[in-house]
Order: sequence, then C-alpha cells, then structure tokens
Amino acid sequence: MSAWVYMLKCADGSYYVGSHRGEDVQTRLGQHQAGEGGDYTRRRRPVTLVWCEEFQRITDAIAFERQVKGWSRAKKEALIFGDWTIVSALSRRRSGQPRLPLSRACDT
Repeated sequence: MSAWVYMLKCADGSYYVGSHRGEDVQTRLGQHQAGEGGDYTRRRRPVTLVWCEEFQRITDAIAFERQVKGWSRAKKEALIFGDWTIVSALSRRRSGQPRLPLSRACDT
C-alpha cells in the first residue's frame, strides 16, 4: 500500500499539508471536500489539490509532511511548481552563517 504527502490550497488562500495511506490521494481529497478531513480544512472549503508525492513507506511520508509543514509559504509554492532550485535557495540561512550547535548556542 502506498503513502502520500499532499498539499491543498484552501478557499482562504492558505495551504494545508497532510499525509494519507492508500492507493490514491483522491480518496483523502474527497474526505476533505466533504468536511471529514479535519477542522482546518472543514472551515476553509472548498479545497484544491495542488501537489502530491507518493512514498513507499508511511514513515517516510510522515517525516516529509512534518518537514514541509514547517516551510514558509514561498518554499511551499516552489515545491508546488517543482522548482528545487528555489526550494534549495530558500533553505539557506539569510545570514549565510552556519547555525551554531545547540550546546554552544545556549552557553552564556
């Protein structure tokens, strides 16, 4: 059985990222359209499927779903358009400096 990560564009223009286990993502889209997908999409219908990706393992799908949920709107839109150059560019820190290890960042 396949696993999916998908992104919906809601009626208010926001994006919803979710995951689903099944043969296709259309079943889950139908649930969202019917108001059975959860509180967020229920209040923002109708929704439109704008991106999806199939994974072989549900654990991989859930990990990627969590990652994408933390992305900026611009980065999500780059994913929708399949522009990995922009996704990569938006992944860089604005300062260009590497992030300090957590143990050093907390030192006083």
